[in-house]
Amino acid sequence: MTSHNRTSPGPVLFMLSLGCSKNTVDSERILAQATASGITLTDDADKAEIILINTCGFIEDAKEESIAETLAAIDKKQQGLVREVYVMGCLVELYRRELAEELPEIDGFFGTRELPVLLEAIGAKYREEIADTRLLLTPAHHAWLKISEGCNRRCSFCSIPKIRGPYASQPVEQLLREAAELQRKGVRELNLIAQDISLYGYDLYGRTALNELVLRLSDMAFDWIRLLYAYPLNFPLEVVDTMRRRDNVCNYLDMPLQHINGRILNSMHRGVGREETVRLIDDIRHRNPDIRLRTTMIAGYPGETRTEFDELLEFVRSTRFDRLGCFPYRHEEHAPSFSLEDTVSDEEKEMRVGELMKLQEEISAEKNRVFEGTTLRVIIDEVDGGTAYGRTEYDAPEVDNEVILDTGTGSIETGSFHMAGITDSTAYELHGSIIPAANDRG
Repeated sequence: MTSHNRTSPGPVLFMLSLGCSKNTVDSERILAQATASGITLTDDADKAEIILINTCGFIEDAKEESIAETLAAIDKKQQGLVREVYVMGCLVELYRRELAEELPEIDGFFGTRELPVLLEAIGAKYREEIADTRLLLTPAHHAWLKISEGCNRRCSFCSIPKIRGPYASQPVEQLLREAAELQRKGVRELNLIAQDISLYGYDLYGRTALNELVLRLSDMAFDWIRLLYAYPLNFPLEVVDTMRRRDNVCNYLDMPLQHINGRILNSMHRGVGREETVRLIDDIRHRNPDIRLRTTMIAGYPGETRTEFDELLEFVRSTRFDRLGCFPYRHEEHAPSFSLEDTVSDEEKEMRVGELMKLQEEISAEKNRVFEGTTLRVIIDEVDGGTAYGRTEYDAPEVDNEVILDTGTGSIETGSFHMAGITDSTAYELHGSIIPAANDRG
């Protein structure tokens, strides 16, 4: 994933950004700094002089992808197609020494917090005055706003604190400047992200500042503001009230819970138990009945018995999350749980994931049927002939439901908002058509 081709006198750079949305933001900052130093960007690795790979090291599949792409870049270098190859990001934070030993063909390795020295290596200079500037890798109408770096939680299955360091909130005023620049570029949907948005502000102000930030961003008149990755401990519930009161703050919250069994939550070092989790969800839904909750679960955690997994199944069945993802537990050597015995077989883990997702598919299908015969406001992500693909406020980019719409005879643009009549649904899609007479601020 790179930016569009540009013309300038510097070397030609191809950048591949792997992993999560937080990595994407890092890559966007690098690309903005690079172009400011006269580096040319290309979407074709074969036309580059330099390849830069921003790696992911969170789970095994992501590590394997990062290594595969690195080996492919080395192959291009050995063929003489590119001059230099650099590797950065999360995988380097975990395995810098091993990577340097195994891959001597790489011209340099850089962690997640080495932007100035990385830029120098590729022939660019870090400019503090454009620190908030990003060259977007997302479609122009939506962007990520990373409100903090790192994490202070010590979840047993997670290596992020080791990779990204301790929690560091970005100042409110800085985020407002960054958001203003994104808005000038045409961004209409702002997705707030962090490893843990719940803690935002405590390290800078000695108190939560998440709701203050959301209110001030809401005042800037973005069409949609969305919150992702809330930790269930110490989540500031006043934000849920703000969602209800402010039309441009989406009634949507992504809060990964991971499990519900008390023993497993304790082993995971989550800091919350079953009772507190149930109470929190009830409180959120009571404060804002229109909210849609997304969560993530882990199946096959070390020592998870069939009875404990059945408890998780029953919790999902009774709670009826609007959006849910489930992953099999993977033993990661840099995560604290690596010291535990990985008792559940890979086959059993996959079976449990499949069982949970089958249940969620039934729940999702039932919830989507409620929208049939209704009218919803939709943002258009893609247009292909007479069909538009969009999302509701209840759907984050890349991970959630899609709305597939007949555009009729009107001209529909990517990034525009429209009212849509919903006529049909599946578990993960809504179907309908755009209502021309009610074109909503397209």
